[in-house]
Amino acid sequence: MRLSKEQLHELISKKIHNAGLTEDHAAGVADVLVHADARGVHSHGAMRVEYYAERIAKGGINNNPEFSFEKTGPCSAIFDGDNGSGHVAAKLAMDEAINMAKENGIAVVGVRRISHSGALSYFVQQASDADLIGISVCQSDPMVVPFGGAEPYYGTNPIAFSAPGKDGKHITFDMATTIQAWGKILHARSKNEPIPDSWAVDSSGEPTTDPFKVNALLPIAGPKGYGLMMMVDVLSGILLGLPFGNKVSSMYHDLTEGRNLGQLHIVINPEYFAGLSSFKEAIAQTIQELNNIKPATGYNQVYYPGQRSAEREETYEKDGIEIVDDIYEYLISDVIHNNAYDNKSPFAK
Repeated sequence: MRLSKEQLHELISKKIHNAGLTEDHAAGVADVLVHADARGVHSHGAMRVEYYAERIAKGGINNNPEFSFEKTGPCSAIFDGDNGSGHVAAKLAMDEAINMAKENGIAVVGVRRISHSGALSYFVQQASDADLIGISVCQSDPMVVPFGGAEPYYGTNPIAFSAPGKDGKHITFDMATTIQAWGKILHARSKNEPIPDSWAVDSSGEPTTDPFKVNALLPIAGPKGYGLMMMVDVLSGILLGLPFGNKVSSMYHDLTEGRNLGQLHIVINPEYFAGLSSFKEAIAQTIQELNNIKPATGYNQVYYPGQRSAEREETYEKDGIEIVDDIYEYLISDVIHNNAYDNKSPFAK
């Protein structure tokens, strides 16, 4: 099923509102989910709606949060999300960070006590759309073994970055700190296919090619990825006085409880450094030079980070966003949720 961005946004917003969020907050959630689907990141798009709807309906996402924003210095602040929608809280916190960076050159805003906030690329692109550099990191529940370990301690702890160029072209990346996303393992399960032994480990901490025996994921680049996910946990957990490491709340353990997650936005104003015009010119040159690099055997060209996602978005704008039929049927139905996620193990078969 193919839907326009507007149609998909309306369906998602309506379902989230019917689950219990206000119309404004439901629309804010839909903004972030449609952004993900439009860029081809379907793992963070409409397929997440039923999970959010179940958590909202059961009280695990506060449908009437009292957001607060407190400056702790000229360039620092804390945004408290009161366990409301993470998408909405992170979006509003980035708005505040943008205003602060425009005034003072840099902003560091911690976002405390939120639910899952979706694709971080949405928030860093808020900054680059405002001619600023955006960085965002977010903690997640333990699914990854530390380097040399046999049991999970950290989450997939993503990192996102976006910098503005010319003509609306931004360099943007949004990455988990694991070798492969959990969704890829679910895809292998659905096709009953093996996975590379570099992706995950079993319950003994041994590499496995059987997607049904996965008990934890592996960090990217061994100890280097382990260090990155630790950094994310420190910046978005410990720094904000929140649970950290294997104490971060599970996405599925109890959908009646708030998750108390943390996220950190860092926004930098190029005008205070190289100057905005010079900076954007250099980013544009970087983009052109990357595209002009001779491709290796088996590749058509070198893409700059975020280019393929931007091209998908242009294609979907013309042809519509492809949504799995089962998800579409759920979105148009009167069902709020099917009680499918509460107390589910993240590694469940």
